[in-house]
Amino acid sequence: MSCSGDATAINAVPAQLQPRGFRLLVMREFRSGDTPPAFAYIAQTMLRRPERGSRHGVSFSHAFRPDIMDWLIARLGRPSQRDPAGVPRHNPRWPQLAWHAEPRTWADGAKTVEWFADVEFTDDATWHTFANEWKARLEGESEAQSA
Repeated sequence: MSCSGDATAINAVPAQLQPRGFRLLVMREFRSGDTPPAFAYIAQTMLRRPERGSRHGVSFSHAFRPDIMDWLIARLGRPSQRDPAGVPRHNPRWPQLAWHAEPRTWADGAKTVEWFADVEFTDDATWHTFANEWKARLEGESEAQSA
């Protein structure tokens, strides 16, 4: 994909709405020769920053911000539940999150990989209620605007 703009911009952009969810730009990967990639985190207000440090290094995962987590828990229950045998299981009512990568070539020739979070809800009613509640953030509200 060829696009104009500034590869170093980290301002929030509107989510791409899907039939039962959305695709949100979360971070941008920069590669330079034989060095490890660098990442820029997009200043969006839906998900927490994706990096998770551990004793084994850094991994990237998805998690909603605390206020959105509270809202979802109040409506769908906790994201993990125990089955009758006491084994933790994913709450099937919770939205599924997955990574989506798109290579991008900028007007100045810079090449990046745009990393998106794909969020899919299990039913239309929950998705529409969520989209109505968090409309400003889905439209790209910045961190400064949400503070």
